[in-house]
Amino acid sequence: MCASAKYNTRGPALIPRMKTKHRIYYITLFSIVLLGLIATGMFQFWPHSIESTSDWTVEKRSVPADSPIPERGDLSCRMHTCFDVYRCGFNPKNKIKVYIYSLKKYVDEYGMSVSNTISREYNELLTAISDSEFYTDDVNRACLFVPSIDVLNQNALRIKETAQALAQLSRWDRGTNHLLFNMLPGGPPDYNTALDVPRDRALLAGGGFSTWTYRQGYDVSIPVYSPLSGEVDLPERGPGPRRYFILSSQMALHPEYRSELEALQAENGESVLILDKCTNLSDGIPAVSKRCHKNLVFDYPQVLQESTFCVVLRGARLGQAVLSDVLQAGCVPVIIADSYILPFSEVLDWKRASVVIPEEKMPEMYSILQSIPQRQIEEMQRQLMLTPVYKENLSEMNAKIYPLSQWEASIINDRIYPYAAISYEEWNDPPAVKWSSVSNPLFLPLIPPQSQGFTAIVLTYDRVESLFRVITEVSKVPSLSKLLVVWNNQNKNPPEDSLWPKIRVPLKVVRTAENKLSNRFFPYDEIETEAVLAIDDDIIMLTSDELQFGYEVWREFPDRLVGYPGRLHLWDHEMNKWKYESEWTNEVSMVLTGAAFYHKYFNYLYTYKMPGDIKNWVDAHMNCEDIAMNFLVANVTGKSVIKVTPRKKFKCPECTAIDGLSLDQTHMVERSECINKFASVFGTMPLKVVEHRADPVLYKDDFPEKLKSFPNIGSL
Repeated sequence: MCASAKYNTRGPALIPRMKTKHRIYYITLFSIVLLGLIATGMFQFWPHSIESTSDWTVEKRSVPADSPIPERGDLSCRMHTCFDVYRCGFNPKNKIKVYIYSLKKYVDEYGMSVSNTISREYNELLTAISDSEFYTDDVNRACLFVPSIDVLNQNALRIKETAQALAQLSRWDRGTNHLLFNMLPGGPPDYNTALDVPRDRALLAGGGFSTWTYRQGYDVSIPVYSPLSGEVDLPERGPGPRRYFILSSQMALHPEYRSELEALQAENGESVLILDKCTNLSDGIPAVSKRCHKNLVFDYPQVLQESTFCVVLRGARLGQAVLSDVLQAGCVPVIIADSYILPFSEVLDWKRASVVIPEEKMPEMYSILQSIPQRQIEEMQRQLMLTPVYKENLSEMNAKIYPLSQWEASIINDRIYPYAAISYEEWNDPPAVKWSSVSNPLFLPLIPPQSQGFTAIVLTYDRVESLFRVITEVSKVPSLSKLLVVWNNQNKNPPEDSLWPKIRVPLKVVRTAENKLSNRFFPYDEIETEAVLAIDDDIIMLTSDELQFGYEVWREFPDRLVGYPGRLHLWDHEMNKWKYESEWTNEVSMVLTGAAFYHKYFNYLYTYKMPGDIKNWVDAHMNCEDIAMNFLVANVTGKSVIKVTPRKKFKCPECTAIDGLSLDQTHMVERSECINKFASVFGTMPLKVVEHRADPVLYKDDFPEKLKSFPNIGSL
C-alpha cells in the first residue's frame, strides 16, 4: 500500500506492472482476509444471519438451579418510576439508542436448553431493530436493551429458567430499560393476559394485555401475529357497501357467543354470515385457509373482503390473530372483548377505524352497527385502506414485521423526547403526497394580530358595474387593509383611475398576461398581510358584518379555508366515483373561494407546488380553481374547511346564461370530473366532511342590536 501511494504521486504511467504470480498471491490473500472480516461481522451482528448460525458458533451459558430469579413484575411501574432516562443522555437527534444482546444458548445444569431456538418472527424483529436508526452496537451508548432470548410464545418457555437467564444479562439491573416482546401470553387454564415470566421492571410489548395487566404509558400493546396476513396478498377494496353486513370467521368460539351470533343471523337473514371450521374438506386442502357455513366453503381470509363489518371476539386469550386478518382485508373490525387493550392504542385512534361493543351488548350488535351513517362507515374503510400504521404494521404483520419493532421504539422514544414526538396526525391520518406532510405548515402565533388586517383580491374580467359594487361593500369592512383587483381581460383596458370608487384603503389593479383562473391565486408582491380574502366580482350580497366576522374566525384558524358558500363531495356507488354536490345539506367539505379567507402561503403552494398537472387542467377548462385550492389546503394541513354564517344563496343579480359560468348546464358534470381528477393526482381524498359552521354568538338571540358585535348577518 505504501509503495502504491509512492508511485501514485509520480503519475499513473510509472506504476510498475505486477507479475501474474504475485497478483494471484495478493488476490488470494485479500480474499482470505475479506472472508475473515465477513465471518467476524456476521457473528458480531448476529440478527442478520441467525438462521444460519449453528450450535457450535453460539456461546453456551449455564443457568444453575439456584440462580437468582427476578421479581414477578411491578404493576406500579411507570416511565418516571422504573425507567432510567439518564441512560439515554443528550441526543441532538432526539433518538434513543437500542442495544441487542449477543446470541447465547442458555442451558440448565443438565445441559438441557432453557428455551427453544429463536423463532423466525423474533429473528425478524431483532433484524428490524438492527437495521433501524435506533440501533447501536455500543452497549455504553444504549438507552434501551433487547435480550436475544425469545419470549414471543410463552408455551415454548420454561418459565423459571427463562427468568433466571434474563437475570444473567450484563446490564439487567432489575430489568431497568429492558424491552421484552411477547405475543402469546399465559397458558391453560388461566391464560393470563401478560407474560408469566418474572421480569422485574422490564417493559413488555405484549399482544394480549387487559386493563388489569397493562401499565399505561409504560408497556406497549402490539397485534397478535397471523401467518395468513403475510402469505395471502389481498387486492385493495375501495370504500362502499359489501355483500354481507356482518361476518364472523373465528373458530372454536365459546358456545354462548356462537349461539348469540347464530341468533343474529336467524333474525337478519343473509346480511349476516357466521363461518366455522370446515369438516368436509378433501384431502390436501389446508383447513386454515378455508371457512364453512353449512355446506358452503369460503376462501379465507379473502371472504373477509365481502363484509362491511367483521366480528373480533375474545377467545381463551384476549388478543386474537383474526384482528390482523380483518384489518388486512379492509373490513371494519367490531371488537367485542371487554378490557382488551387494542394494539398501539397509546397513539392510534381506534374510533376512526373500528367499533368497540361491550360483551353484554352483543345481542344489540346489528342495531348498533345499522345506526352508523354510511358516510362514517366509508371513512372507517378509507382509514384502514390509506393509513400506513393500520395497513402495514397491523394488517400485514408477517410481510411487514420489520416496522413493528420500530413503531414500539418510536413510542418509547416519544415518551423520552416528548417535545419531538410524532403528532396525532402523523399516526392516524392518511399520507399526503410526497412533496408535503399532513401538518400545519404555518409558523404562526395562535391568533395572528388583528391590527394587520386582510387583503381582498377580486378577480374580474369586464363586469365593471358589479365590480365597483363589490369594492364599495368590501371597503366598509373595518379590518380591510388593501384591495387588489386582478384584471384578467387582455383585450380591454381597466377603467380610468378617476372612475374607480374612492375608498379608505389602497386599491391596486394588476393586469395579467393571460386569462387564467389561477391568476387569482398568484403570490403577488402587493399582498403584505397574512390573511387574504378571495372574492368574486359578483358577490355583492355579503354584508360588512359577515366579512368582518369571517376574518375574525380565520384569525383563530389561520391554517384553514374559512368561507361562505359551502359545497360537498360524495361517493357515487353506482358510478363508482366521486361527485360534486351543491344542494344544501347538513354536511360540507369545501368552501368556494368566490368568498373565502385563507393564508397567503397557500398562494405560493398553489402557484409553485401544486402536484401533477392540476394547475394546467384548471386553466385549460376555466373551472375548478376553487376545488383545487380546497384539495391543496386539506392535503397540506389534514384539516377541514370552516363555513361561516348561515347565508345559503350567492346569486349574481346581473349574471346571464351567457356570462355566468356556474349557470352552464355542464357545470356540475365538470365539477365532478375535477374532483375525480384531483383525487387521482393527489393519490388520496384529502377533503374532510364536517357538520358544523361558525356563527356569531348573539346574532339570533333576543338582545338589543347595539349589544351584538355583528348585528347584520344575513340568512339568504
